[in-house]
Amino acid sequence: MHVDIDAVCHIDWTEFLSLKPLFSFTSNQIWHKIRSMLTGFIPFLNRFGFFVQVLDDPSEDHLYMGKETVSRSPCVCRAVMEVPTDKPLDEDQARFYFQDLLRGIEYLHYQKIIHRDVKPSNLLVGEDGHVKIADFGVSNQFEGADALLTSTVGTPAFLAPETLSETRKNFSGKALDVWAVGVTLYCFIFGVCPFMDERILSLHQKIKTQPVELPENADISDDLKDLLFKMLDKNPETRITIPQIKVHPWVTRHGAEPLPPEDDNCCSLIEVTEEEVENSVKHIPSLATVILVRTMLRKRSFGNPFDWGRREDRSPAAPGHTLSFSFKKQTKKKLFF
Repeated sequence: MHVDIDAVCHIDWTEFLSLKPLFSFTSNQIWHKIRSMLTGFIPFLNRFGFFVQVLDDPSEDHLYMGKETVSRSPCVCRAVMEVPTDKPLDEDQARFYFQDLLRGIEYLHYQKIIHRDVKPSNLLVGEDGHVKIADFGVSNQFEGADALLTSTVGTPAFLAPETLSETRKNFSGKALDVWAVGVTLYCFIFGVCPFMDERILSLHQKIKTQPVELPENADISDDLKDLLFKMLDKNPETRITIPQIKVHPWVTRHGAEPLPPEDDNCCSLIEVTEEEVENSVKHIPSLATVILVRTMLRKRSFGNPFDWGRREDRSPAAPGHTLSFSFKKQTKKKLFF
């Protein structure tokens, strides 16, 4: 049996609950995804303010996976950047965010999770200015020292070359996360991805065959150049690893800003119990009803909800609109865009 895990992209229920669109999984894979998200978020509850909840509407063939956003303030909950941008980061700001990203990826790998979709838009800046990793929609759990993956998922411009190979049957999960982290650092500094093309097949070909080049007149330090080329090594066997990146001169400012060792950063392996997984699923009578009730709570109004539409939607240019039409339209817009 397949169940679609559909959800809302940054839907705002009470200005702090966000649902995220995922993909289609088997019923067993659904529980692995829930467990993966719980494992990734639990240690960061106090620092990052996340929680995970899965809503099950029995009238639909969908599950809705929700998580709390970084902050209730929309001006604080933002991605590091959108790519492309004409306002890239300077090396100091990029290093600050990159150090947070490294610690987060090291933690996930320690917890035996491969993120698989690292990119600037999945890095949220919190109230304290630090970066939080978001969107575990295509993440993978693994056993042993590393994940041996066979499927290609993620954002096209951030895919590692080995995932696009026609001859390689499997590839390292940790190495492909390193590649995506390298592309992300490239975006931090230059505002664009190292490989870009409007056609997916052409983009794939560039990633597989073209050498990594820096923009003309790139004014960056030699240490940063060295790190970028080592992370964007097309050969996953010789690509730099997370432990090696952590001690790279550019990352640590030649030892002036050392990152904490793995034992301090990761503490212990998190075991998510079956009870915690089960408790993350909440059976609801109707998703539309939940949204309506939460909207009423946010507005602190328990009057006739259809009056909101008359007050908010009527205008001289468009008279007569009622909430019965407006609410459905707004809900659909939030659900699918």
